[in-house]
Amino acid sequence: MSITTEAELAGMKKASEAVALTLKEMRKFAKPGMSTKELDDYGGKILNDLGAKSAPYLTYGFPGWTCISVDNEFCHGIPSETRILKEGDLINIDVSAELDGFWSDNGGSFVIGSDVNEHQKLVEASRQILQKAINKIKGGVRISDIGFLIETEAKKRGYKVIKNLTGHGVGRSLHEAPHEIANYRDRFNVTRFKKNSVVAIETFISTTSTYAETLQDGWTMVGNKGGFMAQHEHTIVVTEGKPIILTEMNEIWN
Repeated sequence: MSITTEAELAGMKKASEAVALTLKEMRKFAKPGMSTKELDDYGGKILNDLGAKSAPYLTYGFPGWTCISVDNEFCHGIPSETRILKEGDLINIDVSAELDGFWSDNGGSFVIGSDVNEHQKLVEASRQILQKAINKIKGGVRISDIGFLIETEAKKRGYKVIKNLTGHGVGRSLHEAPHEIANYRDRFNVTRFKKNSVVAIETFISTTSTYAETLQDGWTMVGNKGGFMAQHEHTIVVTEGKPIILTEMNEIWN
């Protein structure tokens, strides 16, 4: 969507604060020995208490309030009573929701407990690259140039990017134009970021894979060559200068 009134900006801020607070609290709540279903139910209650509705559930009938992916699962992981978190697991939580007609999206990867499996370096790469990318976004910047920045920064650190997972427009629904904000230079994409538009910018930084494939459950995605992936995501408003980071209070950069 494009922000045209103060009321629209206020609505987007309110929806964004709901998803940001939910992600922040879920990150604090997650611990070894807990099932991903318990963690999801906790997040679902926060969303409900804030008057927000789960976007993946509303839009796609997703079997959970949030997407929780663990270790080799890259994204869209289904919360489960049998998936128990362990010390050192790499976990990704993606929280998106609708509130009063406005939709917002955010996510982050982190390590459960101590970093016994040495995933923190990958997590840090994803966080730092998202920050660099967002700081370069303003009206008129080519979307493909931001993709080039993300892939270049990933390669510098010895990582790859997932080419079929992208950021996207958001605001009046979960996925809007621009539909593909890729993590690499897509030379066929000549579109530019537009001032006042709302977009969800996300990194997909991986150890070995370059494409994500869907498992038989119809939701969970894993890498075509295995390995691990870290993702971080903020919903922002594009301006003529520094973007407004609507989901800043999720504290994924802290």
